Amino acid sequence: MSFSEDNLKGIVLALLSSVFIGSSFIIKKKGLRRAAAASGVRAGVGGFSYLLEPLWWVGMITMIVGEVANFVAYAFAPAVLVTPLGALSIIVSAVLAHFILREKLHQLGILGCVMCITGSIIIVIHAPQESPITSVQEIWSMATQPAFLLYVGSVIVLVFILVFHFAPRCGNTNVMVFIGVCSLMGSLSVMSVKALGTSLKLTFEGKNQLLYPETWFFMLVVAICVIMQMNYLNKALDTFNTAVVSPIYYVMFTSLTILASVIMFKDWDGQSGSSIISEICGFVVVLLGTILLHTTKDFERSSSFRGSYASLSPTFSPVSPTLLTRLCGGNGELMKHDQDMSSEEICIR
Repeated sequence: MSFSEDNLKGIVLALLSSVFIGSSFIIKKKGLRRAAAASGVRAGVGGFSYLLEPLWWVGMITMIVGEVANFVAYAFAPAVLVTPLGALSIIVSAVLAHFILREKLHQLGILGCVMCITGSIIIVIHAPQESPITSVQEIWSMATQPAFLLYVGSVIVLVFILVFHFAPRCGNTNVMVFIGVCSLMGSLSVMSVKALGTSLKLTFEGKNQLLYPETWFFMLVVAICVIMQMNYLNKALDTFNTAVVSPIYYVMFTSLTILASVIMFKDWDGQSGSSIISEICGFVVVLLGTILLHTTKDFERSSSFRGSYASLSPTFSPVSPTLLTRLCGGNGELMKHDQDMSSEEICIR
């Protein structure tokens, strides 16, 4: 097993990103609890006292550092390596929540964590070596090749159909509509983030890429795609159960991102069939572990919720969670404390 220097940097940055982002969920939740205890008004019922809580801001800064590390990781390593490693942030938050917040981690949840780690190791071992890129114009030539233009055209057509035909008719009843828009636009945003990150990396190395209009075009695409993702991710999570949205979004977003990267950057060119199959197997193991972890977390939360409140009111029924995830619209502070964690974990990686 050998890594290029850039791949190694990308792996380290992706791992650090997961640690920072996973930790930020716990820190912010501690800050929310402390603010609620001091003011008597929870964020979930409209309180904003957490904005005056230093611990919450520590969590926010930690999360931003993690997102920056994730952004930079794309400049060094292929998306087929960086994107699946984002699942490790879920493990970090689940383990820290178990020890710090005393939120029980189900035995099947532990199995999910082990599966995510095992799958990530398989992906890292068989990760492709990326060809060196010397200018943004080289990336532009990759982005304008017929195969990728066909992919972009297909994404745009599908998004228009989902937004203007299916969303008004069944957007509030079919979870795949909003998640489909998020995932399709997410795959384009990651490609643009990688292009922009590589351009900035070359600029810092002394090869100024800001002089080329292609760099600014990629920046514009990033802004448009991320705004659409934030909008439809919030709609999906505000309409449907988080435990349903989280795994479906992770599967679709990561799968489409890998497909887009393979088409645009030709990540699998030069790799043996066995290495490609191993990467796919590792990815499937990570997906199954993520789904298992989310499912068991929801089971534990529902069980404890019923146990705590059933005796208080026989007519009590839990309210559907409102979602503003991480940077996707407010970091989940408007959710009830029992639902903060799972909603924040699924923002775009």
